[in-house]
Amino acid sequence: MNLLVTGGAGFIGSNFVHHVLEHTDHSVTVLDKLTYAGNRASLDGLPADRFRFVEGDIIDAELVDRLFAEHDAVVHYAAESHNDNSLDDPRPFLDTNIIGTYTLLEAARRHNRRLHHISTDEVYGDLELDDPARFTEDTPYNPSSPYSSTKAGSDLLVRAWVRSFGVQATISNCSNNYGPYQHVEKFIPRQITNVLRGERPKLYGTGENVRDWIHADDHSSAVLTILEKGVIGETYLIGADGEKNNKDVVELILSELGQPSDAYDLVTDRPGHDLRYAIDSTKLRAELGWTPRFSDFEAGLKETIRWYQDNEAWWAPQKDATEARYTAQGQ
Repeated sequence: MNLLVTGGAGFIGSNFVHHVLEHTDHSVTVLDKLTYAGNRASLDGLPADRFRFVEGDIIDAELVDRLFAEHDAVVHYAAESHNDNSLDDPRPFLDTNIIGTYTLLEAARRHNRRLHHISTDEVYGDLELDDPARFTEDTPYNPSSPYSSTKAGSDLLVRAWVRSFGVQATISNCSNNYGPYQHVEKFIPRQITNVLRGERPKLYGTGENVRDWIHADDHSSAVLTILEKGVIGETYLIGADGEKNNKDVVELILSELGQPSDAYDLVTDRPGHDLRYAIDSTKLRAELGWTPRFSDFEAGLKETIRWYQDNEAWWAPQKDATEARYTAQGQ
């Protein structure tokens, strides 16, 4: 296939592009706006005969239409995705996550192209820390931030375009990703790069919030499986049974880097901070035969730490600006 990947210079999108070019014979075109979260360097070294990059915005209907006409299928990663930023300025989240997704759906409708829409488990809200339940495809939506609410809205648009117009689309909702090429504003790379710079990690509240971690390469393999085998109109949850609270994750990072496990600071919690996410990926595993490679979170985290140790030239230019912004916010 000739694939179009929106947001392919971002963290999860760039990992998907690398995965596809390494494990298939597909060709890939990346469409990315190159906001602060997109990094052209994340796509360095890819084969020129099977990869090209187009800088542009997914709300540009003329550009999107032209690219859809040239490709067999589209994987839609492009999104504004940082909760803190959505609390500070929600508008970009409406533009990209709602209007951008609408623009892609209309192009898919005109050209009858296969579309896979990437979403998040945050559309389901959160779970109590002591609740044994996990999110499933039938869990009602209950978003708690401008970010998660706009992602929920984009999911509903996809479902409506499938039902009303016959668009050939699927959806996946994934748990928290970690791995190479993740912006240092995000939790795990922020803590890793703080320690590498001799600074103390920062934890919201008491650090008891639980996330269900999955390595970005496992997310990529799941998306490719859905693209190739998924049933049109269906939603699949992607998770690797990696539940850890933030305190445990920071202590693992500190220990792996030879620091005392309690060498971190607690900062004021953000408004509406979700308590716990947990994914039940039974449907994806049973119906499509997918399994994660990084079933051991600690092993995947060690590999991720090594990547940031070896790639300071990639993350250093964004680090100072990110920490300055957090400092201004008291975080």
